[in-house]
Amino acid sequence: MALALTGPAVTAAHAEPSKTEITKKIAKASDDLEDVVESYNGMKIDLNKTKADQVALTKSLGPAKEALKVAQAEMGQIANKAYQQGDIGAMNVMLEGSGTLMDRIGMLDQLTRDRQRKIDNYTATTQNYDTRQAALKTAQNKQNAQLNELAKRKKKIENDIKKLYAMRTAAYGTPTKSGSKYSGPIPQIAGSAGKAVSFAYNAIGVMYKFGADGPNGYDCSGLTSAAWRAAGKSLPHKASAQISATTPISKGDLKAGDLIFFRNGGHVGLYVGGGMMIDAYRTGEPVTKRSMNSMTPTGYGRVK
Repeated sequence: MALALTGPAVTAAHAEPSKTEITKKIAKASDDLEDVVESYNGMKIDLNKTKADQVALTKSLGPAKEALKVAQAEMGQIANKAYQQGDIGAMNVMLEGSGTLMDRIGMLDQLTRDRQRKIDNYTATTQNYDTRQAALKTAQNKQNAQLNELAKRKKKIENDIKKLYAMRTAAYGTPTKSGSKYSGPIPQIAGSAGKAVSFAYNAIGVMYKFGADGPNGYDCSGLTSAAWRAAGKSLPHKASAQISATTPISKGDLKAGDLIFFRNGGHVGLYVGGGMMIDAYRTGEPVTKRSMNSMTPTGYGRVK
């Protein structure tokens, strides 16, 4: 007798992903997205350096251009004098100059060296001006390429965020647009670390925003750089770059204000003591205080 496919069996074959499965997918997509965001942040650092290089090169072209005008004028004088004298000025010095023959030979040598100096100066100044112009053009091309790449990365991130919000909505319903501000006591910590920690507590509830360092949104490295900026210290807006900008320490040496790194620089949080950290974790979620062991730390750093 033939076996018929039962209803439950068919339903199971086409079952929708469970909430747990969707949550895992969201976590994986969030981690992947954060890697792209941090790469985007690194590109912004490179772009700012290119802009600074371009400004410096543009300023340097002014003096180089003026030096070129002077050198060109000197060459014009040499050419004009040679034309007027029929290039026999040196011979006149030898035949009609005053003083002994040795004096006249010395004068001729001086004129020759002076002319050569001006020619060499013209050549060097021209090369310097051309080199700076070429360097400026290179900087401009590099900046344009970075701007185009930045625009592509930004568009990709925005599209990924839309997908991530759709996944979150499917799993949890419509996400909130803001979190709850922290209203509890803030630890009193001496020095600059205390200022950074206080800043982080006051940022709790602000929503994650890629590429942002406040005050209306933060990504992970944006929050830590903003917190330490409030304490008078400068950190690059990129988690992996903050590893290089801090002094490596062990877990046992952790103090409030230190940085905790995850995924080898893919994410960073600010340690606030008691095994807790404050971080901007992922799109659709606010800055939160949570256990540092809610993820697996891969390194620790102290701001210099």
